[in-house]
Amino acid sequence: MGRDDRTGSPLVFRGVTKRYRTHFWQRPVTSLSGLDLEVRRGEILGLLGPNGAGKTTTIKLALGLIFPDAGEVRLMGRPAADPAARARVGFLPENPWFPDDLTGRELVEFAGRLHGLPAADRRRRAAELLELVGLAHAADRAIRKYSKGMVQRAGMARALVADPEFVILDEPMSGLDPIGRREFRDLVLSLRDRGVTVLFASHVLADAEMLCDRVAILREGRLVDVQELGVLESRRRILGWEVEARGGGPVAGAEEVSRRGEERLLRFPPETDAEGILAALRGAGARPVAIVPRRETLEDLFLRVLGREEAA
Repeated sequence: MGRDDRTGSPLVFRGVTKRYRTHFWQRPVTSLSGLDLEVRRGEILGLLGPNGAGKTTTIKLALGLIFPDAGEVRLMGRPAADPAARARVGFLPENPWFPDDLTGRELVEFAGRLHGLPAADRRRRAAELLELVGLAHAADRAIRKYSKGMVQRAGMARALVADPEFVILDEPMSGLDPIGRREFRDLVLSLRDRGVTVLFASHVLADAEMLCDRVAILREGRLVDVQELGVLESRRRILGWEVEARGGGPVAGAEEVSRRGEERLLRFPPETDAEGILAALRGAGARPVAIVPRRETLEDLFLRVLGREEAA
């Protein structure tokens, strides 16, 4: 048995390969190939990739639900298959299912009982968590009467019942409305502020952009890239320049997007530099108010990285 490391990385993959055999007479299909990945303590790591990239397989391996054909997975300093490793981990699956005759309160209290919490602590923790995820008003309503988004919230409360050090979320915002998504993002960020490590699997890049410290991109079972979000931001191409200007006449090399009184919004092509923009404004007798680069979105960058990988 590995040591119980409370200072090292909560999750480490070393050379992990996983194959599945869909039919006994067919050759195995490789779901993950040689995965080397480390989730650092205290960060939110986004695991990104299209459907079939290997995200769910990665999560199942991390939780010890399946086993690698090659390589090693360590969770909380122990082999991932060790039940003691999972004791300090919370998990929210993409499509949580619970006995629908239970109420939200009963669900969370039952989870607390499985974790060995005393009765008084279970009741207190259930009340705190249902308030935290926005289900206090429906705590005593049967889960069968919950919407999909409410079930997702109940699943998050259940995942947090034992005050875990590491939380794994698989497409956690599925089924949430825009307000619910914002509240859920705030909740995940508050976990990081409390020192909880989060692994966040998603194909919704806007959520990753708002939440993650680093992102790991999977494609067809292989790790394509893993970077700090700030590094990825710096790699986003400039698609053009938007310039707010006041006064003057037509500006050479610019498209006028809108005008309100003396103020105009101009758009310059990406190859223009700041000096060229200022020179064009001076030549037209216009005064600059703001110059802002228009960069490609994280989704644009993501598709570009995957396209480069496919070409290679």
